[in-house]
Amino acid sequence: MSDQFFRPSSDVQVMMAYDAGKKSTGTAFLLWFFLGGLGGHRFYLGQTGPAIGMIVLNVLGWLTLIFIVGFFLLGALGIWLLVDAFLISGWVQKHNSDLAIRLGMAAGAPAAAPVPPVVPAAAPGEV
Repeated sequence: MSDQFFRPSSDVQVMMAYDAGKKSTGTAFLLWFFLGGLGGHRFYLGQTGPAIGMIVLNVLGWLTLIFIVGFFLLGALGIWLLVDAFLISGWVQKHNSDLAIRLGMAAGAPAAAPVPPVVPAAAPGEV
């Protein structure tokens, strides 16, 4: 028997690599809800720098809570978490589309051509 029966095609390999590397919006939101103050959702999405910043803000907030400064630090962290809740879906979508483009180019597919901007047509009688 030859190897062609046991080796998946390049399309199947790309699809398997995509499924292995894609991120889930549900997982990101669960991490945000339970580990958001520690940047769990950002670590999951590959945003290590801001995740470490969230940990530092969290720890400093709790350590300085007795000096009243901690209330402001933890308040800033809370606002940051609230903003992240609205941005997570876009981050996951961007990660997954970037992954698909990278895998498509690695498989030899041409890169997608940029979409030209839509220019509204002039109304009748306008010049």
